[in-house]
Amino acid sequence: MAFKFTDSNVEETIASGKPVVIDFWATWCGPCVGMAPIVDELAEEYADKAVIGKYNVDEEGEFASANRVMSLPTILFFKNGEKTSIRLVGSQSKDSLKSKIEELLAL
Repeated sequence: MAFKFTDSNVEETIASGKPVVIDFWATWCGPCVGMAPIVDELAEEYADKAVIGKYNVDEEGEFASANRVMSLPTILFFKNGEKTSIRLVGSQSKDSLKSKIEELLAL
């Protein structure tokens, strides 16, 4: 199951230094809802290597604004406590997302 990111836990999770993947989504976003099972699967698959989760922009907003998330879904990647240049916008296939996670782990 994907980790639930909130404005109160996201900075601390990133600061842990582990690779972090955040899917910014909303319930009204069709592509976001379609990707949810993929994010859940990858969160389980990479549970020992990375923190993969979802950030609901309707329930939270501060961190999304700070990272200029303007389209949904947007997926950001963090490693060693810092945002990487890897950023995905729009619906993604499992293979596409998996390749970016592998790229993140290789950094």
